[in-house]
Amino acid sequence: MSKLAADHGAINLSQGFPDFEVSPELIALVDNAMKQGHNQYAPMAGLPWLRQVISKMTADRYGYQPNAETEITVTSGATEALFGSIMALLHPGEEVILFDPSYDSYDPVIRLAGGIPVHLNLTYPDFRIDWQQVRDTISGKTRLIIINTPHNPTGSTLPEEDMIVLQGLAEEHNLLVISDEVYEHIIFDEKTHQSVLKFEAMRKRSVAISSFGKTFHATGWKVGYLVASEALTAEIRKIHQFVTFSVSTPVQHALGQYLQHKKNYDSLARFYEQKRDSFLALLEEADWRPLVSSGTYFQLLSYDGMNDKGDQEMAEYLTRKYGLASIPISVFYHDNTDHKLLRFCFAKQEETLIKAAEILCRIRI
Repeated sequence: MSKLAADHGAINLSQGFPDFEVSPELIALVDNAMKQGHNQYAPMAGLPWLRQVISKMTADRYGYQPNAETEITVTSGATEALFGSIMALLHPGEEVILFDPSYDSYDPVIRLAGGIPVHLNLTYPDFRIDWQQVRDTISGKTRLIIINTPHNPTGSTLPEEDMIVLQGLAEEHNLLVISDEVYEHIIFDEKTHQSVLKFEAMRKRSVAISSFGKTFHATGWKVGYLVASEALTAEIRKIHQFVTFSVSTPVQHALGQYLQHKKNYDSLARFYEQKRDSFLALLEEADWRPLVSSGTYFQLLSYDGMNDKGDQEMAEYLTRKYGLASIPISVFYHDNTDHKLLRFCFAKQEETLIKAAEILCRIRI
C-alpha cells in the first residue's frame, strides 16, 4: 500500500510510521555518542547500563524489576525479538495459538521453526479473546500462546481479567506466552497497560517484547528489547547471537541517557490520544463508522453499508481514486475474514490528518 500510495501521490496513512521528526534531543545524543567513539560492537545482550535503565523503568511501570544481566536483551527491533523468541522456544510439531487479526510476522516464523500456527479469531466488533474457544483449542501439542496488547491492527487492549485467565491457563497446561507489547506506552482513556510482567506467575513463563522505535517515533532505527526469565533468556540469546549479535552501539548509548528522564516516554499516551481525538472529531460528518482505538496509533474505520467492495478492493480504490492510502484488515486474518474495515495510521502531523479527513468526508453512501 505504501508503494501504491507513492505511485499515485496519495496521502499515506497505511504503513505504521510517523511523519514527524524524532526528538532533536535524542538525535543529538546519538550524534554525540558517535563523536565520542561509541561506534564498535556493543555486548551481545546490549549495553549493560542501558539494560540497567530498562530494568528500573520496568520496575517503575510494572512493579517488577528484572535482572539487567540475565533477563533483559536488546534486539534489532521487536521483529527480531519475536523471531528469536519463537525460534528458541518452539519445537517442530508443536502448536502455537495466535489471535486474528494478527501482526503478519507471527505465522511465518512459527512455520520456519517447524511449528503449527493455530489461528483463532477475536470476537467482532470488540476484538476480545473468546477464552472458552481457547480452552477447547489447547491440546497436548500446544506450546505457546502469542498475545498483542495494545493490539495492532485493531487498537483494542487486554484488560486485567483477561490476563488473569491467561495466567491460569498457562499454568494449568504448562504453556509459554509471548507478549507483543510494542505499543505499551500508547494507551488511551485512562486505561492501564496490562503487561505480562505485572503478574507474578506469568513472568517465569513469558517473554515481554518492547520497541524503542514505536515509543520514540524512530521506526527506522530498529531497536527493541525483550524481558524474560533467566532460563528463557538464555535460550533466546542463542538465536539472537547468530541473527544480529548486537545492536547499534551509539543508539543504545543515546537511549540509555534519554530513558533516564521519565517525561520522555510518560507523555506519549496523552500525545497520541490527542491525535486520535482530533482525527475522530474531523470525521464527525463522515459516513465512515469508527471503532474507537484504545491504544496504538491506528484507527479502524468501517465502511459497511457504504458499498459492496471487499476491503482490499476498497483500500486500492480509495488510494487510486481519492489519493488516500490505508490498510485492509482482512490481510491480517488467516481465513481472510472481511468486516469491511480499513486501518488508518494517525501518527501524522495535523495538516496530514486534516487533508485525510477531508477526503473521507467527501465519500458518501
